[in-house]
Amino acid sequence: MSTSTSVVKPVSQLKLAPGSKVAIPNVSWEEFETILVELGEQRSARVAYSNRTLEIMVPLPEHEISKDLISDVVKMLLRLTARKYQPFASTTFKHQGKAGVEPDACFYIQNYQRMIGRRLQPDDLPPDLAIETDVTSKTTLDAYKIIGVPELWIYDSSKLTIYILQEGKYVESPTSPIFEEIEITQIIPSVVERAWQVGSVQALEELEALLKASH
Repeated sequence: MSTSTSVVKPVSQLKLAPGSKVAIPNVSWEEFETILVELGEQRSARVAYSNRTLEIMVPLPEHEISKDLISDVVKMLLRLTARKYQPFASTTFKHQGKAGVEPDACFYIQNYQRMIGRRLQPDDLPPDLAIETDVTSKTTLDAYKIIGVPELWIYDSSKLTIYILQEGKYVESPTSPIFEEIEITQIIPSVVERAWQVGSVQALEELEALLKASH
């Protein structure tokens, strides 16, 4: 179970165990940018920033399995529905001066061509879909809201929750507007559970065969 603790700056000497999280209040945008540089790009920790609160989270090792598997399912579904896309991994998305967040995975679909070969810039268009695994805090949700990601998936405790951005607020939805005819909230937990039994490759192969047979 993850823990949340309020601490004071600076953060350079923080040593966080996998599954832990720290919240740092009263962080200015300039301090947030400095902390990102200090932490560097080659790190296991992920950050979220909104409302002057910075959260630093270190995922558990098994987090990577679920993250990669869900991302692979999305890629499969996009291919099967004949849509092109541009994926971004754990990139730092920013709304200058207000929010920053690092999804586990995200996808540009509608605007994929614009993002090919592009270095992400502050205030670029948000991805069409962002994916988070494990517990997501209010700071993280607020950051996604400020950045304007239209669809957010959160996988936690064997459950997938879909949030749709409507009039500046996230509303829970039983279906995904991107995959309207696919029961995403049932498929994702089932595939993740199956992967623990037979491995990710076989779980994906079984899903692909099932989807092709049903269409």
